[in-house]
Amino acid sequence: MITGIVVDYEAIIRISICGSDGQIYERDASIDTGFDGWLSLPADFIAMLGLAWKRRGIAELADGSQSIFDVYEANVIWDEKMLTIPIDEASSEPLIGMSLMEGYELTIQVVNGGIVTLKKLSRQ
Repeated sequence: MITGIVVDYEAIIRISICGSDGQIYERDASIDTGFDGWLSLPADFIAMLGLAWKRRGIAELADGSQSIFDVYEANVIWDEKMLTIPIDEASSEPLIGMSLMEGYELTIQVVNGGIVTLKKLSRQ
């Protein structure tokens, strides 16, 4: 199970990302149920991690406009397992998308200081 906290009405969990140097770096990330990707990180953090560039991506934003962005690859520790996932470059704080949370039940106590939990669903 993964846990976090609600801060100023944002559901926050800590994410662990492996840099190209093999070191694990931790960052707080907001859960974004409107983001269908895996994880987005700001350009300066991607550069510090030394992540490998993979391709360009295109996203449709809430206002209907499109945005082109770079996609990298990184190893992250997710629920005590190492996963290799795509990382979208974004000019925002780190965001956790629905693809990373696939197969989990998300519960948020929507009050300041509330508990955020991601619990793996049992296979059916």
